[in-house]
Amino acid sequence: MTLILLLDLDDTLVHTNMEAFIPAYFQKLATHLAPFIPPETLLKQLILGTRQMLANDHPQRTLREVFNDHFYPFLEADHGHLQVVIEEFYDEIFPSLREVTRPLPGAVEFVEWAFAKGYCVAIATNPLFPRKATYHRLRWAGLSPERYPFALVSTYETFHFTKPQPAYYAEVLGRLGWPDGPVLMVGNDVEADLVPAAALGLATFHVLDVPSRTTDGFAPTGRGYLADLRSWLEQTDLTMLMPGFSTRNALLALLRSTPAVLVGLLDPLPLPAWSRRPVSEGWSAVEVLCHLRDVEREVNQLRLRRIVAEEEPFFVAEMSDDWTIERRYQEQDGPAALEEFTTLRLETLHLLQNLSAEQWMRKARHSLFGPTTLQELVAFNAEHDRLHIRQVWEVAREVG
Repeated sequence: MTLILLLDLDDTLVHTNMEAFIPAYFQKLATHLAPFIPPETLLKQLILGTRQMLANDHPQRTLREVFNDHFYPFLEADHGHLQVVIEEFYDEIFPSLREVTRPLPGAVEFVEWAFAKGYCVAIATNPLFPRKATYHRLRWAGLSPERYPFALVSTYETFHFTKPQPAYYAEVLGRLGWPDGPVLMVGNDVEADLVPAAALGLATFHVLDVPSRTTDGFAPTGRGYLADLRSWLEQTDLTMLMPGFSTRNALLALLRSTPAVLVGLLDPLPLPAWSRRPVSEGWSAVEVLCHLRDVEREVNQLRLRRIVAEEEPFFVAEMSDDWTIERRYQEQDGPAALEEFTTLRLETLHLLQNLSAEQWMRKARHSLFGPTTLQELVAFNAEHDRLHIRQVWEVAREVG
């Protein structure tokens, strides 16, 4: 059984000491940019841009886009030239911050053991930094991304949500192709790492090597020092780590993540690859996008509105898979379909977020599922998303 390990980075795999790291980071960046930006202006815009990234919930706006929109327009320096100077900072100056960090004992040994076991290992660090900075921090942990084949490293260039949003964890799993199997989130910060992961329905392990904030009443699946994690896993029935996406918060996070995951998977691909069908003879990305768009508009939204307005409405199963051929999805515009689907999904989320707990439990009848509730129908919709994301992930994997 393949375990999906989601590993936090700072103070989980490398002792970062944020109280020393953040001031040193700002001082070095301010010094490097001093010929172009006054330090007080830089600090103000860095704080603003970071806050906006933490608040972002739009599934089509990457964190880099959000940060840039609240950083560069307020500076008098030339945008293009300033970007070059900042790239130089991350190439030449940022690595010197290693002096305020130190490797955590056992991190390399644990990761190597996990790879030897055949586990899927992803670095689920808060994606507030550029890729270059995150890769440097991995090297400080002794875990060079050039050497270790991490399935994913979350950075601000391609991610749309941050911790502590449960949608961040849904985006991570979606970018991994929504693999079936047990999942464990490993982190030191209860509030940022573990509570939102558990809210999505994931098992969690609290790493105690570096003291951090705790949340009263939260009980992780396991806890201990990083050196304890291997033995804990060896003694744990991995089937007990299977995720469950059943709560309202988990379902909303999953639904919100779907457009973001699709953007993340498809943006790196050349447009002709969107029409390529995988070797498994599944649908192309264009066919998936058109299908998701039409199902969201003609099935999901209509059912949700009816169940809110009517007493126990009856729904007939739609043979929507047939639309792929009938509506000639393969010939349609993929980016336009993704844009339309995202707009529709945001409408759906707005509808669901405004429902009371009682409305989530309103009843309906379905020709295949029998008696059901609004919440159960939303869970079916979320599973439908996961199924089709796997198809798009398959295309992206084969092309890239």
